[in-house]
Amino acid sequence: MSSFWFIALAILIIIIVYMIVNYMLNKKAVTELNQNEFHNGLRKAQVIDVREKVDYDYGHIVGSRNIPITMFKQRFQGLRKDQPIYLCDANGIASYRAARTLKKNGYTDLYMLKGGYKKWTGKIKSKK
Repeated sequence: MSSFWFIALAILIIIIVYMIVNYMLNKKAVTELNQNEFHNGLRKAQVIDVREKVDYDYGHIVGSRNIPITMFKQRFQGLRKDQPIYLCDANGIASYRAARTLKKNGYTDLYMLKGGYKKWTGKIKSKK
């Protein structure tokens, strides 16, 4: 019986360590911006929406480009390394994945909208 608890505890510790490492890698890869900070930098940045096309088509931040997270690893190469990249997703999760992919490939000026598109209060373009 005691070996069961030892294994269970070991698995729990591994999961916790994995979550902490993931959290730290996410925070290191990208800078979170609040609504005002994101809005203030829009004009000088490449704004990339990583939601799926159907969600993007339904409504998106004016001036953003759509590169769905499911296709991101195949399509990010067209982004410029000499301009800031502003990432946006539905709720602030997929942007971390996109940022980590970009960071691994030499991109450094990376930002994301804290809370994602669902929290965005600025101008949007949507289907009428």
